[in-house]
Amino acid sequence: MDSICTQTNLHPRCLLFRSSLLLLLYVLIIIQPPVTVKVDTPFEMGSDSFSILTPKETIPIPISTEEEDEDHLPNSSLLSFTTHSPSKPVNSTVAILAIFFTLSAAIAIAIAFGFFFFFCHYSASSSAVPLNSTSSIDISRSLSKLQNPVVLLISLDGFRFGYQYKTNTPNIHRLIKNGTEAELGLIPVFPTLTFPNHYSIATGLYPAYHGIINNYFTDPETGDRFTMASHEPKWWLGEPLWETLANHGLKASTYFWPGSEVHKGSWDCPKGYCMFYNGSVPFEERVDTVLNYFDLPSDEIPSFMTLYFEDPDHQGHQVGPDDPQITEAVVAMDKIIGRLIKGLEERGVFEDVNIILLGDHGMVGTCDKKLIFLDDFAKWIVIPKEWVQSYSPLLAIRPPSGYSNKDIVDKMNEGLKSGNVNNGEYLRVFLKEDLPKRLHYWDNDRIPPVIGLIEEGYKVEQKRSKRQECGGAHGYDNAFFSMRTIFIAHGPQFARGRKVESFENVQIYNVVTKILNIQGAENNGTVSFAESIVLPSH
Repeated sequence: MDSICTQTNLHPRCLLFRSSLLLLLYVLIIIQPPVTVKVDTPFEMGSDSFSILTPKETIPIPISTEEEDEDHLPNSSLLSFTTHSPSKPVNSTVAILAIFFTLSAAIAIAIAFGFFFFFCHYSASSSAVPLNSTSSIDISRSLSKLQNPVVLLISLDGFRFGYQYKTNTPNIHRLIKNGTEAELGLIPVFPTLTFPNHYSIATGLYPAYHGIINNYFTDPETGDRFTMASHEPKWWLGEPLWETLANHGLKASTYFWPGSEVHKGSWDCPKGYCMFYNGSVPFEERVDTVLNYFDLPSDEIPSFMTLYFEDPDHQGHQVGPDDPQITEAVVAMDKIIGRLIKGLEERGVFEDVNIILLGDHGMVGTCDKKLIFLDDFAKWIVIPKEWVQSYSPLLAIRPPSGYSNKDIVDKMNEGLKSGNVNNGEYLRVFLKEDLPKRLHYWDNDRIPPVIGLIEEGYKVEQKRSKRQECGGAHGYDNAFFSMRTIFIAHGPQFARGRKVESFENVQIYNVVTKILNIQGAENNGTVSFAESIVLPSH
């Protein structure tokens, strides 16, 4: 029997049903009539038959079935012990009725036991509250000091899922233990690069729809070049969270989040609440600036805040994900999170603030022995460097007008299949509209027409060189586990000790708007996901 019905504190529904079952059995026993056995002699049972509810006088009615008629079987009573001619005939009608009621009672008991087993088993499975779910009675916790919900969104750039287990990270694990975590990591959007992913988190849109399709790219219509220093609104489509809050008359603050410096819609990057990127600002100073917002009068505290750190992405590119320098960077970032937690506790608001700690992508090791050279395709097609908008980890080619994109793809794939392109088996070339639909990477003119998907750890270069180096990279297919990052949420509107399945970061936008109880812009996330992860208000 399921454990919930055998523990000391039995499940209420199982107790109720057991009581009902016992009552049923008791009733059956009470209504069961006495069995009368008439025996003429101690040693001969033939004078009277064993019967249930046998009247004193009766006219026997023969019983027969088709099977008995066809097989010429003798008619006999199942309950007759007669071996000689009885002194009085058996009341067959009553015997049949007795058999019927007895069998019915037995069947009823069997069904009751079967239902009892299923019911208690179902009750146990539906009522238990494992770590990866929340109880139906779980609700958000009341605020103790803040008057309104606050969301603090923190990004640790390049924090690959698993880094949190490289060494002792007490502060990160405190958030995990008392919060909600994506058990196997957060899935970035494709391409798994910094700017596309940070802006997907902020807008809930895939890169094809928010416009930031790479860290660097060229607009095919104007010829303008986008870089990570481009702040013109024309590049940044969609509605980021800080703009959404401004539209609702709420305050937001951003500290180095890609796209936040852009004046867009009702968001004008207000002084003191919007920091222009400066990588030289110490991490401690960034934390202290955010903490100072909680010293403001209640109505001036931003409802939404962002905080960005470049590490451990910086070290990952230099030495790859498995070097001791990564471990040191992880320890340093855990201390920064500890500084933040301590500051919030000192202000009495740690349990009031909804903290979402995440990364933008993972990291994988690369070495120059894992290289694919475009010059190796010369036998089939020449690909000048002027055509290439991106080499690695996403190969993006935009041929000039007059060239057939399909013909270029076909010839490149012919070369890859020949076996004469070094490491060619680790590259697949597509027309962008033929890419796997799960990548959502085709519906924008900014995306070049020819896209190459590179196996994780490999790189594409134009030509051979004598350069030898190993390091780390990201930007690969988001299906690779190495590209996953972390999602850890702690606060009054997240369940404690809960694990959830991995999900794409386009869901974050709706999570934030759900917590703040505001209507967001249209996006690629789902309302149902936000409702499943954010505790309902009490």
